[in-house]
Amino acid sequence: MALTKEEKSKLIKKFAKNEKDVGSAEVQIAILTKEIESLTEHLKVHKHDYHSNRGLLMKVGRRKKLLEYLKNNDVKSYREVIKELNLRK
Repeated sequence: MALTKEEKSKLIKKFAKNEKDVGSAEVQIAILTKEIESLTEHLKVHKHDYHSNRGLLMKVGRRKKLLEYLKNNDVKSYREVIKELNLRK
C-alpha cells in the first residue's frame, strides 16, 4: 500500500518548485493523492479493514486542509494541482 521510493521521487520531481523542494503543499498533496488511490483500491477488496479505512479518512482530511491552504495563498498553483491530479470536475 505504501508508495515506493521511485514513485515518491517521481511525484516530488513533478510537483516540486525547485530541486531541493520536498515538502511544499503541492508535493504533499500529490503524495497524499497517490496514497489515497492505493488505499481506495485496497478497501475495495478488504471491505472490513476498519483500520485502513480510518487511515484513508485521515489522509483525505489532511489533503483537504492542504488544498484549502493552497487555495487561500496561491490560486494559480491550486488550479494547476487540481488539473494535474484530476481532483475536481
